[in-house]
Amino acid sequence: MEEKHSPKKSSTHTGILDKLVENSILLQKKDAELLHSINELTKKIDRMLNVFEEASKHVMEVGEDRRIIELTEKLESLLEQNKTIAKGLLMLEQYVRGKSTPLI
Repeated sequence: MEEKHSPKKSSTHTGILDKLVENSILLQKKDAELLHSINELTKKIDRMLNVFEEASKHVMEVGEDRRIIELTEKLESLLEQNKTIAKGLLMLEQYVRGKSTPLI
């Protein structure tokens, strides 16, 4: 027995093929949209990463400034101590000079 394709089966196959082609085209469009979205997301993440890198550099600069400020404060403290020691030495010198002058 030989099967003949009825027009009904042929139109059903054609309809299915049309739907498959349509779905394939829609899927390709969605793939393209997804790729575009991923590229945009990648660009945004890159920009965000650059912002974080710049912020990190700024924080490190501020951190170094804090260290410099601490070092400056310590140096100022040492300077004040040196001034106090110098005044003490001058007073000691005056005392020693006053004691060592001959009484004539």
